[in-house]
Amino acid sequence: MTDRAQATRERILVAAERLYAEHGVLAVSNRQISEAAGQGNNTAVGYHFGTRTELVRAIVRKHAGSIERLRERRLGRGHAQLRDWLGCLVHPTAEHLAGLGTPTWFARFAAQVMTEPSLRAVIVEETLTSPSLARTVAGLSRCLPGLPAEVRAERNDITRLVVMHAMAERERALAGGAGTPGAGWRETAGALTDVLAGLWLAPVTK
Repeated sequence: MTDRAQATRERILVAAERLYAEHGVLAVSNRQISEAAGQGNNTAVGYHFGTRTELVRAIVRKHAGSIERLRERRLGRGHAQLRDWLGCLVHPTAEHLAGLGTPTWFARFAAQVMTEPSLRAVIVEETLTSPSLARTVAGLSRCLPGLPAEVRAERNDITRLVVMHAMAERERALAGGAGTPGAGWRETAGALTDVLAGLWLAPVTK
C-alpha cells in the first residue's frame, strides 16, 4: 500500500470513528464520512474498506493492539487478588484513552457499536481473540471458584456493560469540558475497579 493510500485510510478511520461516536453508526453515511475525511470521491470509504462492517472492524483493530500490549504489561507484574484481575479489565483501556489526548471517541464509538445488533458481533469477535483478556478472565474465575456458572456469566455481561458505558460517559464529559467526578482516566479506572469488586463479591440470592 502506498503512503498516500495509507494516509487516506487513516483519515477515513478517524472521521468514521468520530461521526459514529457522536451520531450513531447507522445514522452516518459513507458520503458524510468521505466529506469529513476530506475526500472528494464519495466512494472512497467503499473503495478502501468495502462494507460498513469491515470499516467498524478496522476501527476496533486500530485500538486493540495498544490495549492488548498495555494489558500484557500489567499481567506481567503478577496477580493474585480479585481486584488485581479486575484492574486488568479496566486500566488498559483507560491508559490507552489517556494516551490519545483529548478529545477521544473510541469509548463512545464502542458503546454505539455494542448497542447495534447488526454490528455487535464485530466487537465481540475481536475481543474474544485477545489472549491477555482470556488470561484475565481465567484469573478472575480462579478467585471465585464457588460462584455458580450462570451467575458468573451474568456478572461477566454486567461487567462489560458497566465498563463500556461508564467509559463512554467519561469520554463524553472530558470531550465537552464538563466537570467530572475524578481528575482523569486513572481515577476513572480506579473507581470502576472498586465498583466491579463490589459487583463480583455481592451475595448470590435465590
